[in-house]
Amino acid sequence: MTAEFHVLTAGYAHDRVASTVTLLTEGDTVAVVDPGMVADRQLILGPLAGLGVAPQEVTDVIFSHHHPDHTLNAALFPEARFHDHMAIYRNDVWEDREADGYTISPSITLMATPGHTAEDISTLAATEQGLVVFTHLWWGADGPADDPLAPDRDQLRAAREKVLALNPTLIVPGHGAPFAPSPSTPL
Repeated sequence: MTAEFHVLTAGYAHDRVASTVTLLTEGDTVAVVDPGMVADRQLILGPLAGLGVAPQEVTDVIFSHHHPDHTLNAALFPEARFHDHMAIYRNDVWEDREADGYTISPSITLMATPGHTAEDISTLAATEQGLVVFTHLWWGADGPADDPLAPDRDQLRAAREKVLALNPTLIVPGHGAPFAPSPSTPL
């Protein structure tokens, strides 16, 4: 079995900002990655409805990190478990756990990738297309090469190298459309 993924909205970061919001499904798992800022919530809910998924059917929400542009619309999914770098949250239960290596479903795993922030995680999904990595190590296909918010440039580079060593078919960045990594992908 492999996961399926759909980009609900492709993000951007210019004079305005929106996160790239994605849907991952596998078996009973229905996960949304980075339900953050968008121009209108219908940019999340409309594509979700078009795929036949109601907000209350979402089982998991994954935050790559805790900036509002990646978390703002989390409350759209009232039945979900919420995952970050250190825990799982559901209603009033806080379950500590390390994200690195945590399995959401057989084909969806979390990986610690500090870089954009010290607490960043990436979501790895084995799909029919190959490995797809959902991450904020890149804002878009062109980087930026030097993330202006990264607290440690060496840590960012090491995390990018870690992801690229997995030979992903696609990278879904924090603020852009999916892209195939190439030799010109910024480290």
